[in-house]
Amino acid sequence: MGSVVLAQVSTGGWVFVGFILGAALGAAGTWVYRSLQAKAKRTSAENEAERLISDATSKAQGITRAADVETKATFLKRQEEFDKQTAATRNEIRDAEKRLDKREDQLESQIDMLRIKERNIEKTEKQHKEKQLQIDKKVAEADDLLAQQRNELLKVTQLSIEDAKKQLFTRLEQELEHECAEIVSKRVSEADDECEERSREIIVTAIQRYAAPHTAESTIGTIDIPSDEMKGRVIGREGRNIRAFEKATGVDIIVDDTPGVIEVSSFDPIRKEVAIQAMNRLLRDGRIHPTRIEEVVEEVRTETEKEIVEHGKKAAMEANVQGLNKKLINLLGRLHYRTSYGQSVIRHSIEVAYLCQVMADELGLNGTLGRRCGLLHDIGKAVDREVEGGHPAIGEDICRKFNERSEVLNAILAHHGDAPATSPYTPLVAAADAISAARPGSRRESLERYIKRLKQLEDIAAGFGGVKQAYAIQAGREVRVIVDANRVDDASAMNIARNVAKKVEAEMTYPGEVKVTVLREVRAVEYAR
Repeated sequence: MGSVVLAQVSTGGWVFVGFILGAALGAAGTWVYRSLQAKAKRTSAENEAERLISDATSKAQGITRAADVETKATFLKRQEEFDKQTAATRNEIRDAEKRLDKREDQLESQIDMLRIKERNIEKTEKQHKEKQLQIDKKVAEADDLLAQQRNELLKVTQLSIEDAKKQLFTRLEQELEHECAEIVSKRVSEADDECEERSREIIVTAIQRYAAPHTAESTIGTIDIPSDEMKGRVIGREGRNIRAFEKATGVDIIVDDTPGVIEVSSFDPIRKEVAIQAMNRLLRDGRIHPTRIEEVVEEVRTETEKEIVEHGKKAAMEANVQGLNKKLINLLGRLHYRTSYGQSVIRHSIEVAYLCQVMADELGLNGTLGRRCGLLHDIGKAVDREVEGGHPAIGEDICRKFNERSEVLNAILAHHGDAPATSPYTPLVAAADAISAARPGSRRESLERYIKRLKQLEDIAAGFGGVKQAYAIQAGREVRVIVDANRVDDASAMNIARNVAKKVEAEMTYPGEVKVTVLREVRAVEYAR
């Protein structure tokens, strides 16, 4: 039994050993197989690597050859460009050398000329020194001679040096004053001729190109009444209709014994116009009582406001002035009912606008801006009864609020000389304003004012020394001054005319211009007996 067990153990060990050997052989075979497979793959990879290396080497050689070719071409091109630049630089250097050589020759010639001039200058200085010595010698001789003559004159005249100087200076002053007066007279005459010709040409051109009609209205309007019965209805019971009408319109109604008319009086032209239109409408309607009066007055006032705007638009359109603010257009329309010295202000403003344009165009200025300055120059008169101050300052303040240009503002403020003119359009507006106001038929004056102005003209002219008589003629547009020929010479007569004109400008207010004529004559009188 023990042997059996040993046999079993021995058999099992062999089996185990055989299993181990089989496993070892299998593993060795697997290893051999994998080694062979890995060797085959390695050989294939080596072949592929060699092929890739060969291809890369071929491509690299191709790229290298292409790069060599391109490099050689680039080198040849750069070398060619370098050769060209080098040649051009050489040519420039050669030209510069030629110019330098030429300039060097010129400098040498100039140096030679300077040397010659220097020698001439030295020679001239030497001559000048010799002449200066001669002059000094002659001056010394002249001084000695003058001293001798002065001593002889003092002995002869028996005057001291101070007295002689006084007499000499007095005589020189008289001669100088006379010569200055003659020169001033000549220059003033030349300037007057030239300015008068040029200004006459411009003004005549402006007046010929535009002339506006002017209407003259007073502060009193007349309304025709068809019958005395209608006049009684207008007055109403115990005058209630008249009182209601005056209260609604703000005017005064004058009802007197004059048959067929009543009068409307008001300082405000718009109120007067509203009252006249309302009264005419009431007369046509026939219904006259306080309630109806208020209704009609309100209707007419509304219509008048619309008419004011239309008048303003028409004025701006007629004057060809664009871009005006609505408020300024309304104020322009109010000028339709405003008069100044009997002259319609809106027609006057339109005429001034056209005259300013013509004169501005003649002088090379902006005619459009000139029209704007002229149209707005009296805009302050639309509200001068409601606002304190003169119409130039009022108008300038109004237009400043609506951002008008500085030239327009200065023309409004300074067209009557209330402020200095800061733009060339201001004197144009002043001139156009004077032309429009001064031409025949444009304005009317009262007899009292007219006589007062003539008397003031004559008094101013007669107040100068040497004046014998003075007469105002041509409706106050000329004053003739007669001077004493024994006291006033021709040159002084010019000074008197200029001084009279300046004093008239400073002390008087008048439309247009005043001509001052000084007359001087010598009369020789003898009697035959």
